[in-house]
Amino acid sequence: MRLGFLGSGNMATALARGIGEPVLAFDPLAERAQALADATGGEAVADARTLAERADVVVLAHKPGQLADAAVEVAPTAKAIVSILGGVETAALRATYPDRPVVRLMPNTPAAVGKGVIAVAVEPGGVAALPPAEQQLRAALLEQLRRCATVVELPEAQLAAATAVFGVLPAYVALIAEATVDAAVRHGLPPAEAGLMIAAGIEGSAALLRQQGHDTLAVRRAVTSPGGSTARGLRALDRGGVREALQSAFDAVVDVS
Repeated sequence: MRLGFLGSGNMATALARGIGEPVLAFDPLAERAQALADATGGEAVADARTLAERADVVVLAHKPGQLADAAVEVAPTAKAIVSILGGVETAALRATYPDRPVVRLMPNTPAAVGKGVIAVAVEPGGVAALPPAEQQLRAALLEQLRRCATVVELPEAQLAAATAVFGVLPAYVALIAEATVDAAVRHGLPPAEAGLMIAAGIEGSAALLRQQGHDTLAVRRAVTSPGGSTARGLRALDRGGVREALQSAFDAVVDVS
């Protein structure tokens, strides 16, 4: 199943790299399409119409507001549609691309290194209500996605909240790492070594959390002795309002997703 990416930005590139197969790419900025093609051993094509004609599945990775304009070139010949457009619901996709399979999903950038999370929308009625041909295409697509991500199928109404869980998480983790490096440097550690330790520590902590069945309390208790350094650090984070800040950030993301 050959994917054709209509748009070659960061999220498209992460997803294509993670899947790890040659793709077709088109982008109004030709150099971006060529970079995506080079990264996957694929091919940059001259226009959106050619992409739609040659791809088995067109992946919509353009700006959400360009949905109707892009369809002028793509809709006549596209065989199937996958959308990673934020905020564009499946009903709008089906109206724009009638009479063909449509799958809406939201990935995140760690898919590029095989550690992504992808939420796949389930419409009212469930997957079983879809035509058999669309169910088969969906199953084949999800098999490809599992090469690079944990795939979770969710009711479409929950996709905005899912985006606030994992879509923005790389930026949050990077911010925490950045602030921790700043603090480490202030206490005499070299920036490169601090960054190395923080990245490894985040990776190990995530693996530990998964091993513990996502029991956050168990992970915290295992490293927190009464009156010890971790306990003092956690109290400082609470005084700084870290929980309230994360709640506010979640709400801000959901409000516009």
